[in-house]
Amino acid sequence: MPSDKSLVAVTCTAPVNIAVIKYWGKRDEELILPLNSSLSVTLHQDQLRTTTTAAISKDFPEDRIWLNGREEDVKQPRLQACLREIRRLARKRRSTGDGDPLAPSLSDRVHVASVNDFPTAAGLASSAAGFACLAYTLAQVYGVEGDISEVARRGSGSACRSLYGGFVEWQMGQRADGKDSVARQVAPELHWPQLRVLILVVSAERKPMGSTAGMQTSVQTSALLKFRAEALVPARMAEMARCIQERDFPSFAKLTMKDSNQFHATCLDTFPPISYLNDTSRLIMQLVHRFNAHHGQTKVAYTFDAGPNAVIFTLDDTVAEFVAVLRLFFPPEANGDKFLKGLSVTPVPVMDELKATLAMEPVPGGIQYIIATQVGPGPQVLDDPDAHLLGPDGLPKPKPAS
Repeated sequence: MPSDKSLVAVTCTAPVNIAVIKYWGKRDEELILPLNSSLSVTLHQDQLRTTTTAAISKDFPEDRIWLNGREEDVKQPRLQACLREIRRLARKRRSTGDGDPLAPSLSDRVHVASVNDFPTAAGLASSAAGFACLAYTLAQVYGVEGDISEVARRGSGSACRSLYGGFVEWQMGQRADGKDSVARQVAPELHWPQLRVLILVVSAERKPMGSTAGMQTSVQTSALLKFRAEALVPARMAEMARCIQERDFPSFAKLTMKDSNQFHATCLDTFPPISYLNDTSRLIMQLVHRFNAHHGQTKVAYTFDAGPNAVIFTLDDTVAEFVAVLRLFFPPEANGDKFLKGLSVTPVPVMDELKATLAMEPVPGGIQYIIATQVGPGPQVLDDPDAHLLGPDGLPKPKPAS
């Protein structure tokens, strides 16, 4: 067991991000360099976050990692890439005399424990939050400063976007070594305070084909993917940045939906085709379009990543009405009191004219639950030692009895 003096531990949290201009396909598999730039919204950590503790001690015989309470293979290539890159940056910093003289030795081994407070690998950007949190926590414990986009990106491409709050662009870059493939903030978290986000959890199951395998197949077989990356995304990136800067919700919403639809069209253009959406996903899309048509303006937008769960963008003056519509057409089967999590939403009635316009048969249990959230900040350091996931022995703390 490490002595208290030999163990250095840091605990951090990192957010989920949801891409509104999608990343799909790599130009370099090892360095995780994308075929196109992407743009995302960082979600608030009060509702969705990854928490990670990294502890370093000269008494640890080897590196170890636990994810959601279960020990995983620390030799996993992407995990090793993050560790190697952080240790390289720490070594470089110390060689220039900038490092903390009291920092732990780079030959000391590290133990890492990480937990998500949302379903892992269900199309809720868990790997992005996870690797962003890993990179940020390792940087803190090893005393690495400056941009760590590259470290996070080596774990999961979209993880680099979770290193910032607000609205974030991942620039694809041109260099073969990936040094210019970095994330930067387009607008801070408080830029658009009226924006609200609803995550509709249709399925918390692990998706049948992971993003990495799906992307590889798309790059090899989809002509639409190449056309999208080269001919369409550059203009869409510029337009999306404009929509955000000007808080132009109707344009932001339409482009978000179009880009989501095109991403899923690319998946269908892949051979064999990939389908991440299910019948409930498609019903949600239909509901959004009918809701907007009823109001004569685009008040709600959907986007889907590589999974069936919908992410809804709307404004604070519309969120209550749309949640009421979701309750009406996807009534909870058993968990009525737990159907809506996160930010509180005032219940309102659905007007008869709106019901008539929507004209859909209810699908009980189609949506398992909804998480209401908003735009949030980037990673945070937790100063409270009680927040550490690892105990003084460097092993995961036992869960408190419920």
